[in-house]
Amino acid sequence: MEISITPVVTEKATRLTDTENSYTFRVSPEATKPQIKALVEELYGVKVTKVNTMIVRRKRKQRYTKGGLIQGATSLWKKALVKVAEGQSIDFYSNI
Repeated sequence: MEISITPVVTEKATRLTDTENSYTFRVSPEATKPQIKALVEELYGVKVTKVNTMIVRRKRKQRYTKGGLIQGATSLWKKALVKVAEGQSIDFYSNI
């Protein structure tokens, strides 16, 4: 099973990074905590101390057009909050 992991860079995620030394990632819905921990340690070379996960529910979307009402929903996804060891950090912008 291939696990995808993408960093989430928002105001709230940046605040968590500054205050609690934890980083936010968007991961595959079927990924488990040990798999996420191993992948982050392998990719970024840091020691992970804690992993919290949450399922982000779908949000219903609708808009009115000339042809009528169009309804849909965003996709369901999983968010992982990864806390790294004291004194370590992850630099997302080093590859740019």
